[in-house]
Amino acid sequence: MNKHPESTESTGPSDEQQITLRGPAELADALPYLMGFHPDDSVVMVALHGGRGRFGGRLRMGIPPVPGEWAPVARRLARSLIEGSELRDSRPDAIVVFLCQDPAEGESANQVMERLRPFAQDLRTACGAHDVPVLEALCISGGRYWSYCCPDPRCCPAEGNQLALPGTTVMAAAAAYAGIQVRGTLRDMETRYLPGDPSVTAGQERALDAAGASLVSRILDPEGRRQVSAETLALAGSLIERLGRTPASRPGEADAEDDRLIGHDEAAALILGLQDRETRDRAAEWMEGRDAGAALRLWRALARRCAGPYAEHSAAPLTLAGWVSWSTGDEAGARVALGLALRADPGYTFAQLLHQACNRGLDPETLRRCLREERDLRDRPGEPGGGREEPRGGQAEAGRPMRATGPRRRAPHRAGGHPVPARGGTRRGTARRQEYGTSGPAAAGDRHRMRRARRPGTRSDR
Repeated sequence: MNKHPESTESTGPSDEQQITLRGPAELADALPYLMGFHPDDSVVMVALHGGRGRFGGRLRMGIPPVPGEWAPVARRLARSLIEGSELRDSRPDAIVVFLCQDPAEGESANQVMERLRPFAQDLRTACGAHDVPVLEALCISGGRYWSYCCPDPRCCPAEGNQLALPGTTVMAAAAAYAGIQVRGTLRDMETRYLPGDPSVTAGQERALDAAGASLVSRILDPEGRRQVSAETLALAGSLIERLGRTPASRPGEADAEDDRLIGHDEAAALILGLQDRETRDRAAEWMEGRDAGAALRLWRALARRCAGPYAEHSAAPLTLAGWVSWSTGDEAGARVALGLALRADPGYTFAQLLHQACNRGLDPETLRRCLREERDLRDRPGEPGGGREEPRGGQAEAGRPMRATGPRRRAPHRAGGHPVPARGGTRRGTARRQEYGTSGPAAAGDRHRMRRARRPGTRSDR
């Protein structure tokens, strides 16, 4: 079940393909193609511009499970979509709302529609308060759809209308012609990043405990910290080569095959090493070309290994996965990974900034340029640490000393954002959250890089 991330997801307008949609049936059929997946358990809002209702920005958020949250969430979503549209394009002339949720056990689709009706009304009221009308509000549940705006039972009967069969509509034909794919449900996409088999995750937790116990003493020494960073990057490069030599299997088998290729000790060393911001930034340079696909497989596999009290550690590999997805043109995949990163750690600066940049329609090439410039400057002869031969993963850079932190005061979280019972033990306590340089000056460094990315042509000033 979707765990309702705090952050919202949106996409900018696209003018590559022009399709005329008429009526609720075609709108309901178009939704998965607009998002790139079936947004189960979600509220989706789409901005419309001009007299012909051109699609603009899109926004998705998990449906809050508590009805008392609906009104404030509706106000926040309306404001976010309208203000975001004004920044990217222009003020919307209207909005279309979709509420997508399958029935719970013992519940009918019609009951879902009636239960969500007050939320639909809250969204209509919130948009109307900004003088932007909701042109249509649809509920999609159990393979049927209902309109909250149309009172005519001849076209919108009380029992709802059946959704069109997949692949039989004008939108499906246009999407196939344009090469647009719908990759299952949101739940399916999230599952690729979440811990699975308990027998596997239990062994991974033990490996993380052991790796953390040896890591803490090393990072307290500046030279030890540089060695840890170099080892992390060299190991990441080695695993990317290993995955790259193994062709990806069919979608249903690919993740299990990748998991078999990576040992618990290797995964533990990488997960803990990537908690260092500078090491993570160097890993972000595997963002394009022949290495990008294997790097995405590696970051996805590492996120699946962050189970139990190590769930917050998944923010780093999830953010790297989101970055590679965005860099290679997979915006839907990027939003899923970045949304999960913010669910694991809502304060993770790099994920916040990438999520905002992706939502605002920035070109990832500007950030790629920044990373290339930093790499070129680092490798330039005469620069501190420059001109050296480096392994595939690169050497650690001599930046700020690592800061070993103890466990955070707030309870650890599962990947879905729910607290889990604290599990004691000296090794687990010291290793539970080694996050080095992800706040303060380090976070400022992330913001500085993203500001430079917003200014195409700006050169690095490191």
